[in-house]
Amino acid sequence: MQILIVKLGSIGDIVHTLHALAAIRHGLPHAEISWVVERRASELLRDNPFLDRLIEVDTKALRRGLMSGETLRAPRQQLRWLRASTFDIALDFQGLLKSASIARLSGARRVFGFSRAGLREPASRVLLSKSISIPKHTHIIAKNLGLVKGALEIPVPKTAGDLEFPVAVNSEHNLEADRAIDQIGSRFAILNPGGGWPTKLWNAERFGRLADELWAHYGLRSLINYGPGEADLAEAVRQSSRTQQMRTVQLSLKGFYALAKQAQIYIGGDTGPTHIAIAAGTPVVGLFGPTEWWRNGSPRMEDLCVERTDIDCRIDCHRRACSNWICMDIPVERVLEAVGERLRRANEIPERVEEPLVSVGS
Repeated sequence: MQILIVKLGSIGDIVHTLHALAAIRHGLPHAEISWVVERRASELLRDNPFLDRLIEVDTKALRRGLMSGETLRAPRQQLRWLRASTFDIALDFQGLLKSASIARLSGARRVFGFSRAGLREPASRVLLSKSISIPKHTHIIAKNLGLVKGALEIPVPKTAGDLEFPVAVNSEHNLEADRAIDQIGSRFAILNPGGGWPTKLWNAERFGRLADELWAHYGLRSLINYGPGEADLAEAVRQSSRTQQMRTVQLSLKGFYALAKQAQIYIGGDTGPTHIAIAAGTPVVGLFGPTEWWRNGSPRMEDLCVERTDIDCRIDCHRRACSNWICMDIPVERVLEAVGERLRRANEIPERVEEPLVSVGS
């Protein structure tokens, strides 16, 4: 069987689909599995042992070429890559018109996706051969596993402890991480002040104060992680620190994954590095505002989220701009308390029965 995974981006979306890739590989060990992804989001998937082919596309160029007829060479080449295999099934995990269109353009005999309620763009439903219904309030990881189970009729993980996030790192990525750790020492926290939306950001000054408290209470120095375009934000965090027990670092995605595996704790909002840290098994404290921890956060019960539960405007918010932006007004003391609890859980977690993932079926 030849299977095409369609999940184009973003980084968090890619991480949330890795467990589905693992489930397909374990359930259908002889299948040929391909994944089509935006080139700018492809790093985490390169050299993945569970993938037979990685198809990197530029959907803007592809759409431009198909609609206008200009610069046809690049779109035609991308279409050739996409149609190089005769796919039996395409799985659209994205739920967008462009992702469903790519699934169709692949020539797959059948295209599976979510039912209307689970689609980010319901109009994409017309491009699917069959839709899989998933309960509305379902964690995104369980939602993706539900699509795998419904389309391929194979077993999928039912507990957080059974999840697998395959990421292939090499010596170069480990060296990146080691160089960062050499600046700070072996006991450290990762603080990630960035985020894709302005409404997801926690105040830079508070991150600086949190770094001071981590040093004072737990002897943890901080690595302030930043991505493209976030250098000024990381510098603002550094300047807000009184103790200066920190360094700012910018790593590749896989270098960050290798770094996160060695961190004592990670603190950040709903953004790519947070999801990579969760995949790496790092103890995580999430800071969530306009999005939901129950949907996008860690599936592990040991990880914690600090969020405003005293306001009612967060329900189905997802706003990238807000005139009443109070959801991320979270005191440093609350975050420090959660960090202390998460560190305690990392050192001594009582035995318990694994909680099931939500709504993946029996």
